[in-house]
Amino acid sequence: MSYLSTQLIRWHKQFGRKDLPWQIDTNPYKVWISEVMLQQTQVQTVIPYFLKFIKRYPDIDSLANSNENEVLSYWSGLGYYSRGRNLLKTAKIIQEEFDSSMPSCSEKLESFPGIGKSTAGAILSLGFKMKAPILDGNAKRVLVRYFKVEDPIDLNKTTKQLWNIAEENLPNKECNVYTQAIMDVGSLICKRRNPDCIECPLKKKCISFNEKIQNLLPNKSPKKEKPIRQLYWLLLQNKHGEVLLENRNSKGVWEGLWTFIGFEEPISRENFQDRLPKGYELLEEGLKLRHTFTHYKLDIDTTLIKINKDFQDLDNNKVWFNTEELSGIGLPSPVSKILKTFI
Repeated sequence: MSYLSTQLIRWHKQFGRKDLPWQIDTNPYKVWISEVMLQQTQVQTVIPYFLKFIKRYPDIDSLANSNENEVLSYWSGLGYYSRGRNLLKTAKIIQEEFDSSMPSCSEKLESFPGIGKSTAGAILSLGFKMKAPILDGNAKRVLVRYFKVEDPIDLNKTTKQLWNIAEENLPNKECNVYTQAIMDVGSLICKRRNPDCIECPLKKKCISFNEKIQNLLPNKSPKKEKPIRQLYWLLLQNKHGEVLLENRNSKGVWEGLWTFIGFEEPISRENFQDRLPKGYELLEEGLKLRHTFTHYKLDIDTTLIKINKDFQDLDNNKVWFNTEELSGIGLPSPVSKILKTFI
């Protein structure tokens, strides 16, 4: 084994995390769910979502037999909702084509929606205890600093280089311990900012640490300014306390979720308001909220109106929900935030 893998395995046996929810009575299914949730999301944020999700969907069949609306209700607030949709799609494929058993083949795993090479490697290593590499954000950071990889981390050639390094340093045994160790060191010690190098088991041979440039790596290509898009919401509440929401059937970041009635132009919202029964009460207008996505920022302007007469002049994708029903549907975090404040 390499010095890197030997030191990481030794360190993990004494200091590594061993009591995370997905590590207890673990199996490939739990590893899969946790790894998908941990994409772009911190461990402490994921834990309550994982516990709630696993309680409702303890195995592939229970997930495969569910529906998108319910699955997304358990994903509400976690973001990157395509991950939840892909879990459901993949569960159905595994149920139909693999007799509800997670395959232990990287090529098959990578063919499923939402499972890339690193997630497949984690499933194989942590779930099946097989020899397989991973390259999540934490592992990348450890390898970049240890081997002093100075090219921007987001370049394809750098990714290819790091995969080669990851594969070369895999141990022949205890690969599952090594995999968890490199993720733990990346998360707990080799942090993005102010890495705790004195506590690192790799400091003796870490090139970046010995050259005192650990805070300068990883490098990234210069950031492009994210474009800003506008969205105009209309939050309607009726005399029964119900809220009118529309389902996002169109493709996009909130596909399948329920949002307030949205418009791209303020005049379109005004035209919709003109259709409302007369004598409505304007509760709030000009409520501003910015939501940031990976590739753009969304500036949301919300108007809150309470109507005192029945209003049923609605498209099929618009539904009135009472407060109890809201907990059982998928809501983007900005919608949940506004509902908690005003409803």
